[in-house]
Amino acid sequence: MHADRTNRLALIVFGLLILIIGAGGLIASLGVFSTEFSKRTLFDNRVGTYVGHNGAWIWPATAGVCLVIALLALRWIVALLVSTDRAGDIPVPVHSREGTTILQPPALIGALTREVETYHGVESAGGRIIGDPGDPEIVLTVTADQSADLHALHQRIESEAIAHTRQALGKDNLAIRLHLTVSRRAAGGRRVA
Repeated sequence: MHADRTNRLALIVFGLLILIIGAGGLIASLGVFSTEFSKRTLFDNRVGTYVGHNGAWIWPATAGVCLVIALLALRWIVALLVSTDRAGDIPVPVHSREGTTILQPPALIGALTREVETYHGVESAGGRIIGDPGDPEIVLTVTADQSADLHALHQRIESEAIAHTRQALGKDNLAIRLHLTVSRRAAGGRRVA
């Protein structure tokens, strides 16, 4: 499961748990369960007495639950740090019986970004390939100079670089997300506040 989905699911479950506990406390304080229950203090001596009488099994059980929570939290952190949606090697269709051509994502992204960086008005370009290698998606991020004609630059990237990439892979419907941003540096190299 992807880390974003895991995060959303864990946070939804945690939020629902907190909501249920809060709603239960509110309902109890309003006397829905009984008026005697609503007038009791939250931590009266009954809890302390119960723990004192059953401490032989409560503390090991509490330690076990804490260990499970710690392991789940560690799993969550590992999923966040190691999770990736990057595609593996991309098979390129060929019209012969000689085999399959395999294209490594860094080679494709390198060629695409080098071409885009040669365009007038482009300060930098970067990208990555995500998804299934058989049906990849390219995420291309281009930073343009402040003086660049963004409409013309966008059209050129679409009609040339992206068209070349689709042609190289033999996929006319290759999904490409283009993020075009403007540099915060002025023409002289100074940062704009």
